[in-house]
Parts: sequence; C-alpha cells; structure tokens
Amino acid sequence: MAAFRGLTLVVAALAASGGLSPAAAQQRAQPAAEQPERTAAERREALSRLIPKHEGYLGALAPENLRKERPAPPFDLTGTWFVDLSRAFADFRFGPPYPEFIGQAKEDYEYSQTLPRGASWRDAIGQCYPAGQPMVMTRVWPIAMVQLPTVIYMISNFNNEFRQIFLDGRPWSDPDTVIYTYNGESHGRWEGDTLVVDTRYVETWNHYIDTGIPISEEFSMQERIRLLEDGEMLEIEYIMKDPNNWVGEWRSTKRWLRVDYTDIGEVHCLPDLNDNLPSTQAGQAGLEQ
Repeated sequence: MAAFRGLTLVVAALAASGGLSPAAAQQRAQPAAEQPERTAAERREALSRLIPKHEGYLGALAPENLRKERPAPPFDLTGTWFVDLSRAFADFRFGPPYPEFIGQAKEDYEYSQTLPRGASWRDAIGQCYPAGQPMVMTRVWPIAMVQLPTVIYMISNFNNEFRQIFLDGRPWSDPDTVIYTYNGESHGRWEGDTLVVDTRYVETWNHYIDTGIPISEEFSMQERIRLLEDGEMLEIEYIMKDPNNWVGEWRSTKRWLRVDYTDIGEVHCLPDLNDNLPSTQAGQAGLEQ
C-alpha cells in the first residue's frame, strides 16, 4: 500500500507540473488490482516478449515435440557415469599425443613445459570458472544423463555444470546472435549404433583444454558416442578442431563406467574456499611462504 501511495504522489506531482492532465493522472494512478485480469493467452503473449522464442520449432520439452514419431534410438544414456581411471592420471587429460600447436597455443604449451612438475598453470577451474567441454567430462565427479526423444540432459557433479544435446533436428543458432557458453551448443544425430554429437559456440574466456591450451571462437568438437559391455561402459571419441591453435584434428578417446548406485548432489564453487588448494596460484604462493 505504501508503494501505491508513493506512486500516487509522483503522478500528482507530474500533473501539477503540467506533465500530466488531472484526468490522466487519476487514470495512471489506478492500483493494479483494479485493472482487468489478463487471459491465459494474453499472459503467454506477454511472456513471449520477455523469453527467447524459437522461430519455426518447439522447445525440447514441448509435449508436441516429445510426441512426434521418431525411429527408436539404438541406446539410452540415462544413468550416472564416472570416468574410467584405469590408466590413472592419463585419463584426466586429452593428450599425449597432442596435435601440432600453433600461434598462442604453441607459446602457452612450450611455456608450460618449462614449469616445475606440479606447478600451478592456468588455474581457471580453481578460480571457479566453469570447466566446460570437454574438460568437465574428465573431472573426478560423476555425471548424470537423462535421455529424452528430443534432448539429452547432462549434469556434472563437478560444480553442477549443465549441458544439453538436442536430438530433434533443430537448426543451429544464428552465429550473429548466439550467446557463447562453456559447454557450447550441441546437436546429436544417429549413425548406426553411434551417437554423433557436434558442438559449436563454445565460450573462450578462461576456457582451456587440460594442458592450459586456449581455444578460439573457431573451436568445434565432434563426439562419437557408443555403449559397450551391455550398456555398462560409455565410450566417447573426441575430434576437436581449432585452426587458430592447432593443425588438423585433436583426437582422444575416453571411457566411463555406469555407477547407477549413486546420485548427483548440489555443489557450488566458492573462490574463498579454494584459496589454499595447491592447484591454484594462491595455494602455490602459500606453499612457497
């Protein structure tokens, strides 16, 4: 009520100054409760001006989209997965082998090789920047996947990073207006018993690939996904391209094990709590003191 009285005083002041006629001022000062209630259609129309709307296709969770007839998928990724660490530390990284680095990536990689073993390098994750694709897939945290006819949702227990892979054949976002994100925009299609996922529009700010290698806006990634061992093992072959940072394709294959006996929890990255991690610059400084 106090807010309405304040609005009335402002409108009255405008009327007195000649900004509004007394009749207009009285009309503008009507409380919201006295305005006619909008219909559901009117409310949806108003929301469409605020919320981004797909032109020519439905959202992934629209019932009409989910009900469309589609061929049955060869497999279902729904479940909880954990990266296979049978090769120990090697499974966290996407090399060696590495491609031929060029430009900034070449300079950064050569510098990283001069650092003492275990020294902090490009600790963006320790500063709570998202790991993003593909690095988030190899963190020591489980990943939950929910597969629907139109989309696959992925949630990593590493800072609850969220990713969606669209399966409904939608067009790519307009490159002139798309918002780049750390997991990018991903579209999937089936080739026999393999799910092929292409990813574009990946955010470059403080986004690195395992060895501190940067990416540019030209970065793209294809994943060739298969289920092995009666659905108990997930295999992804990564094919990454970035003509500004390396020559040709950067390839790496990773595997995950099904761990459906666990669930994803809520996790948040708070920079103040990471200051003493040895992997961060602040933690390294503390060790040296």
